[in-house]
Amino acid sequence: MATPTLDDTTLDRLISAAVAAPSIHNSQPWRYRLDPATLTVEVHAAPERRVPHADPEGRALHLSVGAALFNLRVAVAHFGWEPVVRLLPHAPDPGHLASVRLAGPRRGDGRTAADRANARLYEALWRRHSNRFPFSDRPVPEDLLRDLATTAGDEGVRLVLPDPAEAARLLELTARADWYESADPRRREESRSWVRDGAADGVPSSAIGPRDEQGRMPVRDFSAAPPVRRPPPAPFEPHPVVGVLSTRQDEPADWLRAGQGLEHVLLLATVHDLRASLLHQALEWRELRWALNDPHGGIGHVQMLMRLGYGPQSPPTSRRPVRDVLAPPRPPGS
Repeated sequence: MATPTLDDTTLDRLISAAVAAPSIHNSQPWRYRLDPATLTVEVHAAPERRVPHADPEGRALHLSVGAALFNLRVAVAHFGWEPVVRLLPHAPDPGHLASVRLAGPRRGDGRTAADRANARLYEALWRRHSNRFPFSDRPVPEDLLRDLATTAGDEGVRLVLPDPAEAARLLELTARADWYESADPRRREESRSWVRDGAADGVPSSAIGPRDEQGRMPVRDFSAAPPVRRPPPAPFEPHPVVGVLSTRQDEPADWLRAGQGLEHVLLLATVHDLRASLLHQALEWRELRWALNDPHGGIGHVQMLMRLGYGPQSPPTSRRPVRDVLAPPRPPGS
């Protein structure tokens, strides 16, 4: 297979794929830079785009960047290179979170099972959207749930699908986090500041979704106040499927792995027309995050809760243009 060529159009597509990833409050806390000498895309944090009250340690920032890193891996493979990833490649620069070297050409002729799987993930990353709307009571096949758990394991993280009683406990903790936020003026104002209609970042009011008319499903409303309009309360699924994503350790590299595992799971779910809503609220409070661990069997350090099911396609959220997130190449010898 001939070595692919990295022209401006392809680079633009690679970065566009990366920034299609989910991020806390759609804050998009990332920057990219190409080293043309080594064909390496550097992935950096954008600390000015942190959400400091909800994410004081930067854990959610790392998860967000990890999700973007996975999308970049998928896109690099789609265009014919073998993505070689290094996490935290430069210890003196803690903001340089990862690098992806385009080591090509990728093995395969486009017709192998791995090539077909990657093509499906690449197509899905453009239509994956967080969904805060009610799902139907159509059951999620057990074999699909097993595939999602296996996919997380392939990324070095764990996805557990708890039983209904444990799922209800996790949702109660999420609802408690919503109540905590409503009582904290700084958290409330921070969430509200990310409701941004017509902006290239943040969450448009059209994507917030309704409240559960039964009050059982905690869906983040970003402390939105008028004039933000949201749909009237609606019934949510009576038996939600909840996934718990966790890691064995709780260091920055683990957070980056969790972000990659999260996005891999979300893209595979999207391939199968499964919707997902990310429930991060309880993870933003130290005591509640600790309580998310299953008291009957520890599952490590919880990094994300997600709600899975079938439902309508939710409205997309905007992304910053490539010119805003791609820095000029490093000068030779720098």
